Amino acid sequence: MNYTQPMLKEGSLKDQVIVVTGGGSGLGKAMSTYFLELGAKVAITSRNLEKLQNTAKEMQEKTGGEVLSVACDVRNSNEVENMLQAVLEKWGRVDGLLNNAAGNFISPTERLSPRAFDVVLDIVLKGTKNCTLIFGKHWIETKQKKATVLNIVTTYAFTGSAYVVPSAAAKAGVLAMTRSLAVEWAKYGIRFNAIAPGPFPTKGAWDRLLPGDLKEKFDMSKKVPVGREGKHQELANLAAYLMSDFSAYINGEVIVIDGGEWLQGAGEFNMLKDVPEEMWDMLEKMIRAKKA
Repeated sequence: MNYTQPMLKEGSLKDQVIVVTGGGSGLGKAMSTYFLELGAKVAITSRNLEKLQNTAKEMQEKTGGEVLSVACDVRNSNEVENMLQAVLEKWGRVDGLLNNAAGNFISPTERLSPRAFDVVLDIVLKGTKNCTLIFGKHWIETKQKKATVLNIVTTYAFTGSAYVVPSAAAKAGVLAMTRSLAVEWAKYGIRFNAIAPGPFPTKGAWDRLLPGDLKEKFDMSKKVPVGREGKHQELANLAAYLMSDFSAYINGEVIVIDGGEWLQGAGEFNMLKDVPEEMWDMLEKMIRAKKA
């Protein structure tokens, strides 16, 4: 057994109905596929219906599970309402919501137009708000005994980050919403948690963020203390655990899965990892001499 293999036992999500926004590709697809393998019924959403349908067909053939494709722009609350109704008409209920839809690009902030800034805020923060509020009101009004919301954030939601300011601001808002509603809506049986992934390269998203030869110039794995990028199954394992009843006592948490990347950047003297052994020997002698 290793980190590239499934973690939970067969049937851990049996008959749960889970909605995954941005589920047609990348990490959303990886998580959705694993939910299906564990017995869940999964609705995947994005704006591109043709892409969703192709993904759904592929996932069904791989897992034998039930997949529903629903075109939905999460920025539009009416479309989110319609998406929820489509899921309810198909399966009669929904048990989990994974807010994964996102938008991001790297740019000096002074180069951004107000519209470019708003695009990221609208997809990430407004989109998550729309889905959370509409699904949450449904659960509360129907007195559903339990439900789970899982939000995908980033480690720079707590630190901030240059050159991705709209994303940092939006993800920080999502994190605050996660923690706030974890307390407020726990009385309704609704749990909220978040995952903050480090580098988990996906072809589409990473090609847009680091086009051309930038991926080679900025090797993300070099920033990670464990010396590698994340594997999609690792993230899928964590997401499935947080969606399952095995995590019933976890509420309001953000779990970082990044191989120690953000801690390496946060530590004041972490750059000293590049100091060679012989220099440490010399420094130790100097310190001892000074004490004597």
